[in-house]
Amino acid sequence: MTKRKTLPVALTIAGSDSGGGAGIQADLKTFAACGVHGASAITCLTAQNPRQVTSLENCSAAMLQDQLSAVIGVLHPRAAKTGMLLSADNVKRVAQFLKTAPVPLVVDPVMVATSGTRLLERNAQKILCDKLLPHATLVTPNLDEAQILSGLTIQEPEEMRAAARAIHSRFGCAVLVKGGHLPGTREALDIFFDGHTELMLSAPFVRGLTTHGTGCTYSAAICAALALGHDLPTAVGLGKEFITAAIANSYRIGRHFALGQSPVNPKQWAVKPSAAKSAHDRHDPHCPHCTR
Repeated sequence: MTKRKTLPVALTIAGSDSGGGAGIQADLKTFAACGVHGASAITCLTAQNPRQVTSLENCSAAMLQDQLSAVIGVLHPRAAKTGMLLSADNVKRVAQFLKTAPVPLVVDPVMVATSGTRLLERNAQKILCDKLLPHATLVTPNLDEAQILSGLTIQEPEEMRAAARAIHSRFGCAVLVKGGHLPGTREALDIFFDGHTELMLSAPFVRGLTTHGTGCTYSAAICAALALGHDLPTAVGLGKEFITAAIANSYRIGRHFALGQSPVNPKQWAVKPSAAKSAHDRHDPHCPHCTR
């Protein structure tokens, strides 16, 4: 009898996207593409498609805890990530639970949808900052979220660097500021800082494309790499490679795709022979800002 392979488990704690392009659905597709088993705890239901979120319904904190207990008690995930948490009660419950079951934690601080719908209630934002981020391994804000978390204005790469350092100083976790929407740049530039190592990760923009689910997919790929045993800088580098390939190979869905957004394509990923190399070796080895 052939011995069956054992896969590490990664856990996503996030909202469900009925359109299948973001949230839990994007995370689980990403986990599968990266070669880990995906488990989930759903925080809320959304009625949405790539164009808009039409309604939200929160999961009770008790049900969220039951999902976490069922997964962690038996499957023992090697890494976890959070996405859309929505309510203050959900943020509190996740923070309290992860204190008792510490695993590497990637926090995607989902606050507002591209369409403008608020995905984190205002009274939950302070709790996210006070209770969850200090226990995170990595937080992955986009530019708007990084401005909120740092209190700084970000309009150029040097201000991204300053924001990453300010967020690390405030919360103590590593930071990946995502600059995909930074104006006036020719590349999708991200800044990683963990207090010791700073990485500048870049990839060419894919022109003429509006994507859906990039933040979820990026953070899920980093989480999967952590579950596979990579150190954090390497996991971030692999996440950048993953999201770059997923964006470049995004696809069209539905009859009115021209009016909406294209989901990224996690299935394009394949683990490369260089996967075990450090992120610094594979990204900007001559960058004057990268330090070891």
